[in-house]
Amino acid sequence: MKTDATSKSAENKHVVVIGLGMTGLSVVNHLVAKSDNASIRVIDTRDNPPGADKLPPNVDLHAGGWNMAWLLDADLIVASPGIALATPELKAAAEKGIEIVGDIELFARDVTAPVIGITGSNGKSTVTSLVGEMAKAAGVNVGVGGNIGFAALDMLAYDHDLYVLELSSFQLETTSSLDMTASVFLNLSEDHMDRYDGMDDYRQAKLRIYDQTQLAVWNQDDIQTQAPANQCAESFGFSQGEYTLTLHQGAEWLTAKGEPIMAVSDIALVGRHNVANCLASMALADAVGIDRAAQCQAMREYCGLPHRCQQVLEHRGVLWVNDSKATNPASTLAALDGLQLPGKLHLLVGGDGKGAEFSSLKPVLAALDVTLYCYGRDRQAFSNLVSSPVVVETMQQAMDIAAEAAKSGDMVLLSPACASFDQFTNFMVRGDTFAEYAKTITEYNAKETVAE
Repeated sequence: MKTDATSKSAENKHVVVIGLGMTGLSVVNHLVAKSDNASIRVIDTRDNPPGADKLPPNVDLHAGGWNMAWLLDADLIVASPGIALATPELKAAAEKGIEIVGDIELFARDVTAPVIGITGSNGKSTVTSLVGEMAKAAGVNVGVGGNIGFAALDMLAYDHDLYVLELSSFQLETTSSLDMTASVFLNLSEDHMDRYDGMDDYRQAKLRIYDQTQLAVWNQDDIQTQAPANQCAESFGFSQGEYTLTLHQGAEWLTAKGEPIMAVSDIALVGRHNVANCLASMALADAVGIDRAAQCQAMREYCGLPHRCQQVLEHRGVLWVNDSKATNPASTLAALDGLQLPGKLHLLVGGDGKGAEFSSLKPVLAALDVTLYCYGRDRQAFSNLVSSPVVVETMQQAMDIAAEAAKSGDMVLLSPACASFDQFTNFMVRGDTFAEYAKTITEYNAKETVAE
């Protein structure tokens, strides 16, 4: 049983929480509940931070910039994952010896039930949700959250028997004592280059997950995820690993430690990348004793999350597909992998590229019958990937042109390979806007056709 480390570390101390929103508010509420005598202050550089109206009356807020006097007077700083440790203000606090943690570290100090952790450049939301569905199918009282859904600290109030956490590299940077039963590093591809000093720096942040786990699960098809040689580890992969694919009864089957489990064709999720996600999920579920029948039930029934290759509309034979969660080139490559259409692909890309390089998309696009629509802040970075791109300012402008050009058998796919922050609050708002606008323009075009 863990000691109440959170309250001990905050009791009678000055604590500064940096960043509000869902996570910041969960931190404040947790500290208020656990530490009667702590002085808690919040700094948010936004003028009107979300959640400000929900702060307890005894918690002071400084909005619209930094308050260095508060920061340097702190005994403990709890920083939002969105604030880099390299930020000059945080570096100044670190140089003074002030402890800087994140919400996951506070969660780690109080959680008593088993924890599963999932990180990776792509697929972590799907694996987190799928393992959660496996646990639910087995009748386990499971909490699913972290970088997806519920804030980790909020889930502690429900006294779950198992926690499944999606963990970003940003969260792992400020976490050091999360004792997980099992964790996985799914894959590594270029992302967040605006925050990290190259790919190795990004990889090292992800590898921190293995420092805090009893069983490390890694991807045989991505050597960058390999667990240390001295660690208890298992692996998954299409052709090798404890969890792999084999031919059985004339078909391809998911196989666990040599035992065929179920046919790949029975998986509800679409795409080759999701076969790998199922293998990883099985390894994690086995580590915490989720029975095989429940695992298979979840894999047969779970169709995925919104904004992940989600069909939102079929109109006159044209499919409109929302893959707004594709916030880096590797995610878009996964969406295109094995894609076969009777007609043309109308692919919408662009947004905030986060310093990424998009040349990896060029050979894949060359093999497809595709019209490429480039929009957003970094639209010009895509313009050399095909011979005749459509370059516009906004996603809606791209959709207008695609709607006019698309014919029966075609697909209009939003898979931006970029973050959304240049034009949208987040990828969910971008995806919802795509879905809503697709319905609007198709209905309008249908009325125009009738009028003619």
